[in-house]
Amino acid sequence: MARGRGDGEQKKRLVTWIVVLAIVCGCLYIYSQKDGTSALEYGSKSLRKLGSSYLGGEDDGDEASNKLGKDLQDGVMLKSIPVCDDGHSELIPCLDRNLIYQTRLKLDLSLMEHYERHCPVPERRFNCLIPPPPGYKVPIKWPKSRDVVWKENIPHTHLASEKSDQNWMVVKGDKIEFPGGGTHFHYGADKYIAAIANMLNFPENILNNGGRLRTVLDVGCGVASFGGYLLSSDMIAMSLAPNDVHQNQIQFALERGIPAYLGVLGTKRLPYPSRSFELAHCSRCRIDWLQRNGILLLELDRLLRPGGYFAYSSPEAYAQDEEDLRIWREMSALVERMCWKVAVKRNQTVIWVKPLTNDCYMEREPGTQPPLCKSDDDPDAVWDVSMEACITPYSDQNHKAKGSGLAPWPARLVAPPPRLADFGYSNENV
Repeated sequence: MARGRGDGEQKKRLVTWIVVLAIVCGCLYIYSQKDGTSALEYGSKSLRKLGSSYLGGEDDGDEASNKLGKDLQDGVMLKSIPVCDDGHSELIPCLDRNLIYQTRLKLDLSLMEHYERHCPVPERRFNCLIPPPPGYKVPIKWPKSRDVVWKENIPHTHLASEKSDQNWMVVKGDKIEFPGGGTHFHYGADKYIAAIANMLNFPENILNNGGRLRTVLDVGCGVASFGGYLLSSDMIAMSLAPNDVHQNQIQFALERGIPAYLGVLGTKRLPYPSRSFELAHCSRCRIDWLQRNGILLLELDRLLRPGGYFAYSSPEAYAQDEEDLRIWREMSALVERMCWKVAVKRNQTVIWVKPLTNDCYMEREPGTQPPLCKSDDDPDAVWDVSMEACITPYSDQNHKAKGSGLAPWPARLVAPPPRLADFGYSNENV
């Protein structure tokens, strides 16, 4: 009889747990289906409710905040932060064009200073959370995001029509697809990348050249398809574009999950120390490389490692009209004085290679322009440092590390290629 009562009690407890579990699952389902609201939309509403207390809106939010603060250890108090007005959903504080107009900053437009960062004074800074666009969804995960994103997450589609003949992007229903095209690679970034590797005679037309090319700077990147397709070759690219008339280019790149930087080659050094990249790339980036005694090319020179490459795809490299020929002749003369050599030139692309040592610099005629940078110049100082129209020589240690041929970096100095997992990517998925 005792055994029978025990079995009955166990059955009752089992039934009770099943009922509780069913209720919990039902509540979770109802919550997830509530008004069709996505998780981020619900989170945005919660942020607005929390933030309203900061502005004196709802008392219950303030009480909840104070209660939470009292419960924290060591007496730490949390203060809610308001959500910015919807009109600021795409605000970039130090790249705020309205601020430039309102404060009447005296900027040289020809030097692209208006595309550089100009941060507001403390009293004009915003202290609020930037809201997501209406209808924002959880982003599509990598690697699928390389090829498709939610249209609602980037509410700008004029690039799709403006670049329709270049295969940049295509709007399909509630998504935007990226076929991998570009101004100079209509047939896809993957084929273009393989063509560059073929020009350099790299094994199996793979641009990383056995791990010797690992870091890339893509100037004027568009929607960053070039950088996105490099990831499958164990190469990490930093895609660079300004906040210009196509201000949403970088938004597309970041939404796709491709490393990108909102910046410009203007008057300040890019925020990277010297010798940060093995390859610089410019495909129809519309940059006047001859301006100010070649100061922009000299900035690329500072960033390239010994033996690094600059791949340049632009009309100046192949067109035959008088103006393009003039630019080509002057640009060729400039890079020759910088001791760059033509590694290969084919069709619409030329690839220059930077010297491995200081030997060429030392053999130039006295007074040759551009000059070498002064000995007290720190090539690794980058924050708010003005560019200089001078060549950054290698240190004595670099100078002793001699090599030969067009290898991008002496083999004995090559570190193991980086793992994409270190950057948040999986080799299995790329």
